[in-house]
Amino acid sequence: MLICKSKLRLKFEITLELCTFTQIMNQFKKVAFYTLGCKLNFSETSTISRLFEDAGIAKVDFEDSPDIYVINTCSVTENADKKCKQLVKRAKKINPESFVAVVGCYAQLKPEEIGEINGVNLVLGANEKFDILNYIDQHDTSEKVLIAQGNIKHVVDFIPSYSIGDRTRSFLKIQDGCDYFCTFCTIPLARGKSRNSSIEKTILEAKKIERTDVKEVVLTGVNIGDFGQGSEENFFSLIKELDHLTGISRFRISSIEPNLLSDDIIQFCLTKANLFMPHFHIPLQSGSDRLLKLMRRKYDNSLYRERVEAIKTANNDACIGVDVIVGFPGETQEDFMDTVNFLSELDVSYLHVFTYSERANTGAPKLGERVPMEVRRERSKQLHMLSDRKKRHFYESHLHTERQVLFEQEEHNGWMYGFTDNYIKVKHAYDSNLVNTIVLVLLQKIDSEGYVACSKV
Repeated sequence: MLICKSKLRLKFEITLELCTFTQIMNQFKKVAFYTLGCKLNFSETSTISRLFEDAGIAKVDFEDSPDIYVINTCSVTENADKKCKQLVKRAKKINPESFVAVVGCYAQLKPEEIGEINGVNLVLGANEKFDILNYIDQHDTSEKVLIAQGNIKHVVDFIPSYSIGDRTRSFLKIQDGCDYFCTFCTIPLARGKSRNSSIEKTILEAKKIERTDVKEVVLTGVNIGDFGQGSEENFFSLIKELDHLTGISRFRISSIEPNLLSDDIIQFCLTKANLFMPHFHIPLQSGSDRLLKLMRRKYDNSLYRERVEAIKTANNDACIGVDVIVGFPGETQEDFMDTVNFLSELDVSYLHVFTYSERANTGAPKLGERVPMEVRRERSKQLHMLSDRKKRHFYESHLHTERQVLFEQEEHNGWMYGFTDNYIKVKHAYDSNLVNTIVLVLLQKIDSEGYVACSKV
């Protein structure tokens, strides 16, 4: 059965009517979730899980033989697609009678392909996933797979989301979609146009998190620097308002485009803000200006370097993460070495390295010769090694200094872990009294696993 909505205007107040889903509650008792991809997906999965819990359906682990599986998909790489198929197979092996719903970006882009996967009952696109209980309620499991996937060009609603479950940290979705159409990326096709709520409504969502035990909030979205899309409200205005909240101890910016990272944002976060951490993650993608043009990026290496230097001038202790792609079509050895040399010279702290993956309906495959996979893997290896050196240098530069650390609940062989304000991962002898607390510590030494051992001051 195929349901195709040309214009979907969801009313999130549906959460107030969940008691009407008696059929779901009678048929299903347990649900499990699996999230592929980015922090934005995690925030949305958490929001969807609360819909089920409000309907009286218990959230359990994937292996606990649930009645319903919800797989929230990514489609940035081919591996994410393959992982989805593996998860469906695994779910049916655990509980052959389970109801399997596949939602999210991959479901938006290739719903019919997912519908052909043996064991899938329901496929929901980018916005339809927030109405999942209604779709389950109307689905007759004796029928073929139910697919609901609207035309992404017509999606205008912004559905707020935030993650809850980790006492320490929450991902707050402040923006969705993207208007950039980079030639390697499917996200505009999967999530639609850039959109967001007002600052006032975003603050209300943050205040919901404020009422929990969460100490740190990570602002997430597809292109968060585009908040406001040229209206009177913008990302800088938003973070200034968020900085007034009293029930949250820390804010981090998940990722922001270099052309949208203004001097105002840098100066505010690093010299004026009370709650924003000295940590930026800035996508680069390539150190070759030639490739940046082919990728249709909105900056060159000169601008990128200026942004890094502006951050370090404002606060030399700030942590800077970088996204970089290897193996883009037509990437020559010279292009790759431009990237290596550019990053080697930059005062950045770590790299997130992505191996280019061919995606349907993107312009990249037409822009140059395909880089052999073995070459991509070798280039990826080289950049991972560079990242390790960068991170170690950054960590070493802070040894024997004092930093504020937010400790997490995880325990491993008698140790607990946390992050400094500037994103150095530390370890400390486990102490339950330190869980979800912010403590001043002395950074002592780097251990064999790359963590920094510390002691309370």
